[in-house]
Amino acid sequence: MAEILLTAIINKSIEIAGNLLLQEGSRLNWLKEDINWLQREMRHIRSYIDNAKDKAIEGDSRVKNLIKDIQELAGDVEDLLDEFLPKIQQSNKCKGAICRLKTACIPCHASFPDEFAIEIEKIKKRVADIDRVRTTYNIMDTSNNNNDCIPLDQRRLFLHADETEVIGLDDDFNMLKAKLLYHDLPYGVVSIVGMPGLGKTTLAKKLYRHVRDQFECSGLVYVSQQPRAGEILHDIAKQVGVTEEERKDNLEGNLRSLLKRKRYVILLDDIWDVEIWNYLKLVLDEYDSKMGSKIIITSRNSNVGRYIGGDSSLHVLQPLDSDYSFELFSKKIFNFDYNNNNWANASPDLVNIGRSIVGRCGGIPLAIVVTAGMLRARERTEHSWKKVLESMGHKIQDGCVKVLALSYNDLPIALRPCFLYFGLYPEDHEIRAFDLINMWIVEKLIVVNNGNMREAESSAEDVLNDLVSRNLIQVAKRTYDGRISSCRIHDLLHSLCVDLAKESNFFHTEHNAFGDPGNVAMVRRITFYSDTNVMNEFFHLNPKPTKLRALFCFINDSCIFSPMAHLNFKLLQVLVVMSGNDISSVITNKFGNMNCLRYLKLEGAFDGKLPNSIVKHRCLETLDIRHSLIRLPDSVWESKQLRHLLYKGPTQLRQACGGCCSISTFFPNMPPNNLQTLMWMDDKFFEPRLLHGLVNLRKLGIRLVSDSTIKKLTLSPVPMTLEVLKLSFFIKTRRQINLSSYPNIVKLSLYVISKLRLKCEAFPPNLVKLTLVNFEVDGHLVAVLKKMPKLRILKMVFCNHMEEKMDLSGDSFPQLEVLHIQGSNGLSEVTCTDDVSIPKLKKLLLIDGTSEVRLSERLTKLRI
Repeated sequence: MAEILLTAIINKSIEIAGNLLLQEGSRLNWLKEDINWLQREMRHIRSYIDNAKDKAIEGDSRVKNLIKDIQELAGDVEDLLDEFLPKIQQSNKCKGAICRLKTACIPCHASFPDEFAIEIEKIKKRVADIDRVRTTYNIMDTSNNNNDCIPLDQRRLFLHADETEVIGLDDDFNMLKAKLLYHDLPYGVVSIVGMPGLGKTTLAKKLYRHVRDQFECSGLVYVSQQPRAGEILHDIAKQVGVTEEERKDNLEGNLRSLLKRKRYVILLDDIWDVEIWNYLKLVLDEYDSKMGSKIIITSRNSNVGRYIGGDSSLHVLQPLDSDYSFELFSKKIFNFDYNNNNWANASPDLVNIGRSIVGRCGGIPLAIVVTAGMLRARERTEHSWKKVLESMGHKIQDGCVKVLALSYNDLPIALRPCFLYFGLYPEDHEIRAFDLINMWIVEKLIVVNNGNMREAESSAEDVLNDLVSRNLIQVAKRTYDGRISSCRIHDLLHSLCVDLAKESNFFHTEHNAFGDPGNVAMVRRITFYSDTNVMNEFFHLNPKPTKLRALFCFINDSCIFSPMAHLNFKLLQVLVVMSGNDISSVITNKFGNMNCLRYLKLEGAFDGKLPNSIVKHRCLETLDIRHSLIRLPDSVWESKQLRHLLYKGPTQLRQACGGCCSISTFFPNMPPNNLQTLMWMDDKFFEPRLLHGLVNLRKLGIRLVSDSTIKKLTLSPVPMTLEVLKLSFFIKTRRQINLSSYPNIVKLSLYVISKLRLKCEAFPPNLVKLTLVNFEVDGHLVAVLKKMPKLRILKMVFCNHMEEKMDLSGDSFPQLEVLHIQGSNGLSEVTCTDDVSIPKLKKLLLIDGTSEVRLSERLTKLRI
């Protein structure tokens, strides 16, 4: 697991090298050489580690010890870079936009290059010593290079064994069976995909065995994570009828010739990547012919199925519901009990414990089967089963770990820490993609050579999509444009993250951080799920958490901030504190040293004013306090690296705190900065001329919008980079809004806090999503909305409808896909009398008090 630390070092050295390129003078030439040496050396060591890990898994203690030495070295190197990088960044700013590093320019850091050089020499000696140990003790053969040795593969045996129970998959089976027997199936492929343990192979085998008699020939093969193409083709050829002599003479040619003449079905189980398919399809090139041949594949990676058979081929398996889970559990528990094959003789308490045990399996058939097998070896008593229930987490995961770990090991090294990051959140937590992306970036898990933040965000989104495609992560919500808004991780995979992270010292939870005080001091990231007593104990054992990079607290405690007041968080980059809204906590006016803090998220019933010591940090990039009552000091505008500012600023406290933070005091002297998100700005500080300096601004929210601001928005458009605009109205307005001069805005939200009359004369021409809250809806507004050429999502929440009937007929809504009406007032009917209007409408949602609204026949079919 040292490869994770090594990847972090490589990423950070890339950023440091980029900073050094901005500087002039031969004085730093040798320093650049040191950085480049460090980057090259870490790449070589990472390759060695990746090659050596199989040997360590096999139990070679020499390799394990060597990897431990490398991991300790990597940790110390990362510490050095994290201390060094801020000094380089600071030196870059010493003369404005074009910085020339000179000794007189940065007197406070004048000696840091020399200090760094000394540390690099120490690292070189340690690298040399590790190599000495490797050669002295003959730790040379790091992997098994005997390709002729084929290890016993339990999945290969399972594929050819009789199928096990297929519970809860009847609908999936019937749908896929109909697809397979449909002669004109596109590409002739059915792709069964999903996370590990869902029963993809079990379902595929049942399908294959039910349909194979309707084809002239058939074959099923296991592809595996390290496939041998020749072996796979030989196996297929033997099953479909290629003679032994033909297989020896010209395997590929004779197999291809036979498959061109016959209608066949072939099951390719457990395909990991597209490379093996690119080879196999040279032989299976007639699978989409008019003969009606079919291919069934299973894969953990949706992109593999999409590549082979297109989107229409994908069938994504989901976890079982609670009833089917218990049915599968029961069949496995009573598998050998011919005289007692149900729960009739069991006590109600035992049944309830059994249901609780099944609930812990999260609907994953593999976990259910492993658990049932474990229970069959125990007495069927409440006492015995309770002990299993109490220790469920690790016992189930231990039984499934080999299957789950295959997916982790298949990840590119750069993606592994991004995946492990999910374990920092509690189980079943819905995680915002915005949070993940920005935390990955500030922790340098995602780095681009040119330092372009838009490119870094795009790369981070690609990583998240890759994890979803591999079915390691589940999408919870999507944005208006189809991007991932929030996601979850299954409990079993969450447990895998926690175990792997502990093993690599990537992060610890409150349950596994304690033990050797020396180990506590080495913790780099930690998450607390329960109460502050555990957190207090941790910081008591670790009073100087100078190696801590990320601190996550999901704790309901009014004193949650107290432990943070006097500690030295020398390298802390990410701080997340989230609690329930039922416990109020006042933020302290003092925090310990957090000079490297880049990401701060506070969510809960927190009150008070954020101290200047936090917001003035030169590194701070994301500040999210929108779901709290915390107020901001004016000094937040001195955070030159700030990219995302999200706060609410409660209106009832405006006078008490002397008004919300004003950018006007600082902005005239500020250069164009990095700010991309500003939610919410107070209306009384809104000046378009000020915002034009924010050349990267993409999302803007203005609250308490007045007539004056409406006029400014209409006559003096804010930056053309703006993509998302949110406006809230509280006071009575007399002007109509005209936003037609904003071609780049694709998402608009208009909130009317009180029931006032508000009209919009014109909307942004390229609007994709529109949300209207407490708005006044009349026939004129509907007519305007009908003509919007790109509108795909329309939400009307608690709106006042001036007309009882909303007619969507006519040449209207050419792109609308989702119509969401919630809590409507005065609306009794929504109708569409023709088949031409709203041609792309897929979903109609009526929520909260709109159930009595009448719908025309066509709209009724689309209601969900």
